[in-house]
Amino acid sequence: MQEGQKIIEGLYDWLMLNLSLGQENSWILSVFFIVLVTLIAVFVVRKIFTHTAAQLARTTNIWDDILLEAAQRPAVMLVWVLGGSWVADVIDGSTGTLLLDVIDPVRKVAVIVLLSWFLIRFISSAEKALIDPQGINTTLDATTVSAIGKLLRLSLIITVSLVVLQTFGYSVSGVLAFGGIGGLAVGFAAKDLLANFFGGLMIYMDRPFKVGDWVRSPDKDIEGTVEDIGWRLTRIQTFDKRPLYVPNGVFASISVENPSRMTHRRIYETIGVRYCDVNTVQNIVNQVREMLINHPEIDHTQTLIVNLNKFAPSSLDFFVYTFTKTTNWIYFHQVKEDVLLKIMAIVENNGAEVAFPTSTVHLVPEGAFQLPASPDH
Repeated sequence: MQEGQKIIEGLYDWLMLNLSLGQENSWILSVFFIVLVTLIAVFVVRKIFTHTAAQLARTTNIWDDILLEAAQRPAVMLVWVLGGSWVADVIDGSTGTLLLDVIDPVRKVAVIVLLSWFLIRFISSAEKALIDPQGINTTLDATTVSAIGKLLRLSLIITVSLVVLQTFGYSVSGVLAFGGIGGLAVGFAAKDLLANFFGGLMIYMDRPFKVGDWVRSPDKDIEGTVEDIGWRLTRIQTFDKRPLYVPNGVFASISVENPSRMTHRRIYETIGVRYCDVNTVQNIVNQVREMLINHPEIDHTQTLIVNLNKFAPSSLDFFVYTFTKTTNWIYFHQVKEDVLLKIMAIVENNGAEVAFPTSTVHLVPEGAFQLPASPDH
């Protein structure tokens, strides 16, 4: 240790002699050494993070990767902050400037901001990993994860802002008191903004829908897939691929349907046969009912009705009321198509036909109809 110190002192004396800085300008050499040490420290820190990331990539735990990625850039910036503040201390002590009065609180604020930056990066990375289907397995849905992430970031930003104000000498209690008085004016001026904010909060709490759900409103022309639930707006992708931005306050005054949470899909159809096929109607109804009972995609625990329902103007109508097991929109139509084709086959196998609107014209033979004689004749 002593030998190393002697080497540094010898190098220092050599540089002082050859550069002819003089004792009064020796602080320039100190600044040079500090900057050099800072550059080396930054290089070493980056190498450590790169090597550690390569090692952690081999593990199955994703949290250590998230933690390392969130800390890398703030750690490098912290080295620069410490090095820069050290340089400022040397300059202040050697030149008699007033930098120290400014550098000390700035250094404290920089450390606090870098720490908060690390936490925000960690929260954001964890949020993405929890939402990603290939990421972390969790029972939380994307909407809940997003809400928790936004609340944590908002709380962190508010806390850091108050700490920074306190560091610079501002009274936090005075700021809070001013916020309470000014909040009344802001509340009246931004009532729509606050309504949307609390509307978003109610969505997070009541959870009538979440990201990825198909929603629609019978009160408004709103229908599509929820892509994002923000504090002010909810973004919905309509079925024609156009983004629809709905203020959250709207959801407090309208009815919202969530078809994504349906347990079954319904088949409700009316089929009519000709009046001349009246003798086959009973067999057709019974066979259609039997077909639905034996169909593998029909849920037999739900209501299943097949009955003659109506004497229509040109047909004998029976209706089919049943539920499929699937809720998938595309597969449901495949099941429904199969059911309707089988009903048509049953009608044809019984020698009947599906009716369509017809009119019957009765022609009277010539001479079979005469006008009554007039009383005057």
